[in-house]
Amino acid sequence: MNRFTTTTESEAVVAAERGDIWAVLTDPELLPRLTPLLTSIETDGDRWRWSMMRLAVLGVGIQPTFTERMRFIDGPEESRIDFTHEPPADTHEFTGAEGWYRLRDAEGGTHLAIRLTLHVELPLSRLAFPAVVGLMNVTLQRTGDRFVTNLLRHLDADEVPGSRVTR
Repeated sequence: MNRFTTTTESEAVVAAERGDIWAVLTDPELLPRLTPLLTSIETDGDRWRWSMMRLAVLGVGIQPTFTERMRFIDGPEESRIDFTHEPPADTHEFTGAEGWYRLRDAEGGTHLAIRLTLHVELPLSRLAFPAVVGLMNVTLQRTGDRFVTNLLRHLDADEVPGSRVTR
């Protein structure tokens, strides 16, 4: 088993109120409807168990399910959601995520920044690293793009032109 990891960051200004975006990002029933590949989120207080569709990675089938400790910080200047992979005791999850969402008021709407580090353990050689990470990057980019499109449609909002940055 080898661990493959990738990180993505993106930010944009969304022509919507911060509270409306916050409401979407903290709704475990709505998020799977807006996020491609995500099938459900089960909650137990601040622990959320994310379940995804079955995926094939270089011929290896996986169906990621992972538990995240969610920390919601809502303040007058900025809202922040931090998430950390924290599986239940005595279990091992082969996939996990770390990262955050940051929201702050901006001219024309809300500045939304996202950082996501995703890891997956697969029975593949380390030599497969470039191919696996490349596939993870493409999948994250497409999923993120479709999530933004779905979020904007749900909020009946637009992205402020020229505000998107992805790293």
